[in-house]
Amino acid sequence: MTAYRGAGLLTGRFWRGYLVTMRPYLLFVSGAAGAVGLAFIPEPVTWRVLLAFLPLFFSYGLGQALTDCFQTDTDAISSPYRPMVRGEISRGAVMATSLVGLIVGVFIMGFLNRWALILAALTVVGLLTYTPLKRTWWGGPPWNSWIVALLPMIGRLADPGVGLLTLFSRSRPETDAFVAAVLAIFFGYANFVVMGYFKDISADRQTGYNTFPVRFGWLANAVYSDLAALGAAAGSGLTIWLSGRFNLLGAAVFCAGLVVNLWAQVAIHGIRDEARSHGPIASVVRAFVLYCLAMVLTMKPGWVLPAALFYAAFELVLKLRPEREQV
Repeated sequence: MTAYRGAGLLTGRFWRGYLVTMRPYLLFVSGAAGAVGLAFIPEPVTWRVLLAFLPLFFSYGLGQALTDCFQTDTDAISSPYRPMVRGEISRGAVMATSLVGLIVGVFIMGFLNRWALILAALTVVGLLTYTPLKRTWWGGPPWNSWIVALLPMIGRLADPGVGLLTLFSRSRPETDAFVAAVLAIFFGYANFVVMGYFKDISADRQTGYNTFPVRFGWLANAVYSDLAALGAAAGSGLTIWLSGRFNLLGAAVFCAGLVVNLWAQVAIHGIRDEARSHGPIASVVRAFVLYCLAMVLTMKPGWVLPAALFYAAFELVLKLRPEREQV
């Protein structure tokens, strides 16, 4: 068994290792999901949007590092490059850092809207209880996805005039579109989880993780992924349609996401090699971000410049990831 001692919290070595553990290219997943909620605010206040975006953006990395603390057994086989697996940073230090960061984010959202405090706290509870569900064939994708689906709701609650009871009020003209957006994010992230299983099948089988492909095989998991992809595309398209704010910019980004997603689904059916699955997995992440940006730009076409910079930064950080076969 590996002894997790590692570098101290106040060293550059720890923070370099922690950054790798966060998977910076995936911060854009939570950032994009949260931005969808922010875009639904009718008259957003700039400082509130920017303040809310920070914890939403970093929530994925903090949560990923936290869940990694409970999955070093399978990571040691499938992702031996990770600093915690190598003993370069300690499990205790990673857990403490992640929890502190997540709690700070919870209180930032609570400052913006007390109702957001409840949903933000639920995401932390969800992360802490995720690993046992990942060990089951039925639990991993939906459990992970409801956590991510809370992010647009939390973002929407950056508006102090909205509460939990009025978040989906029928009196609001954009409610149907917002429901579709939340469902799109739920299914889009479920597809990422299901697709991500392909790169870990051997490691999961060795360590007793009874994931869907371990239980039912490659083809069944690919079909599961197809269904999740269909839900993501349908939810995103419905959001654009129901919003009553159709514009060519949002539609074009949606179509780009659809093409990328379709390629990923076709590609994963054509391979049976875990080492080659990273291409379709990366494209599913791209599709998720593009679907979210399509919804954002439908609601707020004036946000085109920050959206473009956001996506360019995502592609750059994705390209610079330390292990090409890890997504």
